[in-house]
Amino acid sequence: MTAKLQALVIDDEPDITSLVAQVLRLDGWEVTEAASVEEAFKILQTQNWGAVFSDVILGGDDGFSVLRRFKQEMPATPVVLMTGHGSALGALDATSFGAYDYLLKPFGIEELQSLSQALKEQVLNYRPRRVRSPTAPTKYQPELRLLGRSDAFINIMKHIGRVANTNLPVLLSGESGTGKEVIASSIHSRSPRRDHPFVAVNCGAISPDLIESELFGHVKGSFTGADRDRPGLWEAANKGTIFLDEITETNPAFQVKILRSLQQGEIRQVGSNETKRVDVRIIAASNCNVEDEVGAGRFRSDLFYRLNAVSIHLPPLRERREDILLLAKTFAERVYSLSPQVKFSQEALEVLERYHWPGNIRELENAVVLATAVCDGTIRIKDLPGHLQRYLVSELDEANNNEVKGSSLEDAPKEPLSLSVIEGRHVAKVLAHTGGNKQAAARLLNVDRKTLDRMIKRHRIGNINDPTSERHDTLEHSPVR
Repeated sequence: MTAKLQALVIDDEPDITSLVAQVLRLDGWEVTEAASVEEAFKILQTQNWGAVFSDVILGGDDGFSVLRRFKQEMPATPVVLMTGHGSALGALDATSFGAYDYLLKPFGIEELQSLSQALKEQVLNYRPRRVRSPTAPTKYQPELRLLGRSDAFINIMKHIGRVANTNLPVLLSGESGTGKEVIASSIHSRSPRRDHPFVAVNCGAISPDLIESELFGHVKGSFTGADRDRPGLWEAANKGTIFLDEITETNPAFQVKILRSLQQGEIRQVGSNETKRVDVRIIAASNCNVEDEVGAGRFRSDLFYRLNAVSIHLPPLRERREDILLLAKTFAERVYSLSPQVKFSQEALEVLERYHWPGNIRELENAVVLATAVCDGTIRIKDLPGHLQRYLVSELDEANNNEVKGSSLEDAPKEPLSLSVIEGRHVAKVLAHTGGNKQAAARLLNVDRKTLDRMIKRHRIGNINDPTSERHDTLEHSPVR
């Protein structure tokens, strides 16, 4: 007998409820609507729900209550959380506790149709299976470095949340400072191993001669200075998680021993003929391309395939610029805990947004902490670390050189231009070059669209086709769209 497609949509915004319900009905679902958590719980047991769509913020109770209740009473029912205040941490918490997906409002019809199809296929092909009873959600302290609103980062966090409850090995890649250890700790804290140790090991910081002893331990007399038995870090992580950062820094001979420990679930201490059973989940990380290391013969392919059950690449900060200001303001408020109203000048914010951040989140945090310590309550360009100030000067110098290139000496300005005028002229030139296309101009200037809008407003760059628009006396103007 064909399963009935019963869907429950819970939202206190009628427009959202109507949109979701309409899309689902067109795809063959029978839809019931509820405007509150209380109303939804009254009808929870009346149907064998195939899918539940619930808003996160409902007034009083919330969508996470819906998620918890369904995981307790109908654990096989997929729950989709919807929110207009999405965050990377929200996505991580939602999927780690079992949400099928985490939709950011406003969402499109195509996105709903695709999700409906996937859920319908799951309902029609459902086979009963044993489901682990969920534990009550833990109240996590916010991991500051995992804050973000960019779509790419939220999708990564949803993926991380889904794998947290498994026992699969995870291989993290990304540049230094992108938060690999924070991600590893977050996976552990949301896993069934959360009540057991999380042990982080920087393989690149341990001498190749000592790494086996550090990880697997040694027995008394196994080498000079070994005056007692000493358990290793692998054993210290028993029943928990071990995080091996910079695993590509280990040599192939030691990689064989890591592989054996993963495959056999046991270790042998240096100098011992006996093995010990140790149960650990491994999360490994590297700031280089591990596949390239395998191809170059520096990393064993069999260990790579063992670790690569789940592969997650963390993007550098320059590829998620829309998250920079949220992170910067959060870091500043943490330092300024006695007065969390620390502000940033507009110019300082634009420097933070435009800088390329080779040290990623770690570099941003250090820069903001330093600036907060020396500012007077408002972080200005003069409060930023010296290399950021030099970056701004060099960037504007380059813009000035491009501005005067090809000009005759007679055309040269009599007085040196201010940094503000140089920046304004450069922005206007780029806009003229793109025919007023803001998206193209922002790309050429290496800033996001919001930053460009602020620059246009500050320098009063208007539309030459609009006689009422504001103009800046020193700028050549281009139509802006």
